[in-house]
Amino acid sequence: MKRLFTLLILSTLFLSSCSQSDQLALHQEKKAAVQVFKPIPADFVPRNFTVLSVGDSLTQGVGDSTNQGGYLPYLKTMLEKEKGIQQVDFYNYGVTGNRTTQLLKRLKTPEMKASLQKADMVIITIGGNDIMKVVKDNFTNLQLPVFTKEKGAYRQHLTQIFEAIVQENSHASIVLVGLYNPFSKWFSDVKEMDEIVADWNQAGQSVVANYPNAYFVPIEDLFLNTEENLLFTDNFHPNDKGYQLMAERLNETMEARVIPDLAKKAYLVTTEEN
Repeated sequence: MKRLFTLLILSTLFLSSCSQSDQLALHQEKKAAVQVFKPIPADFVPRNFTVLSVGDSLTQGVGDSTNQGGYLPYLKTMLEKEKGIQQVDFYNYGVTGNRTTQLLKRLKTPEMKASLQKADMVIITIGGNDIMKVVKDNFTNLQLPVFTKEKGAYRQHLTQIFEAIVQENSHASIVLVGLYNPFSKWFSDVKEMDEIVADWNQAGQSVVANYPNAYFVPIEDLFLNTEENLLFTDNFHPNDKGYQLMAERLNETMEARVIPDLAKKAYLVTTEEN
């Protein structure tokens, strides 16, 4: 356990030295007084697709050798190969080091509210820095119950993040990317962190379950028991291959569930009540 948390402390110091960056823009849907479904073609999906990516360094793309936003360019290419999609516009709001409380604060700014109102989809990576903060705040007496207690705060903050998004755009799909354990490859005998990450992922899934337009995409297994190195030279963030696999996992969920749901929404007929 001491070895695990020594590694976590070193990683915390590394993460706190990373820089921050922001970008933006998006689309707004009309609110419907009455919504009626019509039959839709099996191959119909929106031709223009706008995605807002928010969160921490995984959204910013730390570890991406091309500096193009981690998983985003891979996912864009995959989505634009889908039948019926002409163009996908991604807007990256990833900020290295962001925790749930910091993301929540940013979502409430006028600039971010305007962007949320235009989004077809919001993809979130958040939570890894919340775990690292527990390490920093309790490094002299780290015990598993400390992480269990803070998991409750994580769930509460995540719910507030979802509520902030829904308040600005109730039609947008929300995709929460799960957490992963970057130490699993190099220290496979240290199981405590696997347990913590799994518990926090369950907390994230419990929040997603409360929202009909929300989806959870697990990536923890991608970094477990693999012979291939999927981490950047810092041994913490994904490398190019790691981000590519994340994009493939995201695309699987979007192809099977998110895009068909958005296609149905696009076929809604709105009528005003007399």
